[in-house]
Amino acid sequence: MIVIGSDHAAADLRKIVRDYLRDQEIPYIDCGTDESPSDYPDIAKEVCKRIQDGYADMGILLCGTGIGMCMAANKMKGIRAAVCTETYSAKFTRLHNDANVLCMGARVVGAGLAKEILDTFLFTEFEGGRHQRRVDMIMDLEK
Repeated sequence: MIVIGSDHAAADLRKIVRDYLRDQEIPYIDCGTDESPSDYPDIAKEVCKRIQDGYADMGILLCGTGIGMCMAANKMKGIRAAVCTETYSAKFTRLHNDANVLCMGARVVGAGLAKEILDTFLFTEFEGGRHQRRVDMIMDLEK
């Protein structure tokens, strides 16, 4: 299960992502929002809480740049969020960092690129091995 959310700046991109997930038959929960203005930390918290509680495996957070959502998400225990503006970063944040939240900016990436980034993120598996030790080190920083 994927959980998605956006602030007002990325509401249109969220709808594109949601439609893409539906077309790919990937189950999702849409945490909105279409309200303007909206506060991205609230949306990040709602999305990440669903991951923490086990209702979703991964999250997608969208705002103007992706940066604010990423900063907020990474404050939450168990979350490894990454801003991706191209597919290379999306691939390696999954392969090496086991990221569980993808952040993108609606003012930075267009619809076509966002779909490619999303596809790369969702279908790239964590390599584990030597990278697991580093992911464990990251997670130990929460203690």
